[in-house]
Amino acid sequence: MGSETIFHLHGKSSLTPLPQAYRVTPAFRALAALALVALACGARAADGDAWTLLQRGGQVVLMRHALTTPGAGDPPGMRLEDCSTQRNLSDEGRGHARAVGVALREYKVPVDRVLTSPWCRCIETARLVFGEGAQVSRALDNLFGRHDNEVRQVAALRELVGEWRGRGNLFLVSHGSTIVALTGISPATSEMVIVTPREGGSFAVAGRLIAHDR
Repeated sequence: MGSETIFHLHGKSSLTPLPQAYRVTPAFRALAALALVALACGARAADGDAWTLLQRGGQVVLMRHALTTPGAGDPPGMRLEDCSTQRNLSDEGRGHARAVGVALREYKVPVDRVLTSPWCRCIETARLVFGEGAQVSRALDNLFGRHDNEVRQVAALRELVGEWRGRGNLFLVSHGSTIVALTGISPATSEMVIVTPREGGSFAVAGRLIAHDR
């Protein structure tokens, strides 16, 4: 078969073939397929680098809570002490969190400490991934709709991240709004943003990892 002819609308009722230069040829399809393979290989290589970093320890991992029921923020009248007033994990999100925990164990990632936002969806994510033992930190509070707290909270979070010197990894379960305020990266649900503490209390973003979809 020759190259395909692609039509575009011309006026209201006629179809006109595009010029030869704009037609999709078999050679173009082959190049596109190679590009997709290269991208996939690059993504797998990046994932491999991220797992190696975590296996070595000494990293701080900012993890966004798992998938929730639809919505943004929390319903009016939300109270931290009452999970029924909050937007919580969906069943699919709970499955994602468990899968992250399985992956961390399979890769033998050393976990020294786990801190979580006091929001129920973060506490539940931490429990499903790591088991019991996570501690609540107000530095990980949800910043969505709470921008008056951002400067103070990001300063506290920056100090927490920059001072980590553990042999294993510090995991921080928080919210997308909080993670982006610190790193400039807006993670997907259950995604991990890996940062490496540096001298002087600074840090560098070292990688990103979605472990529940391998």
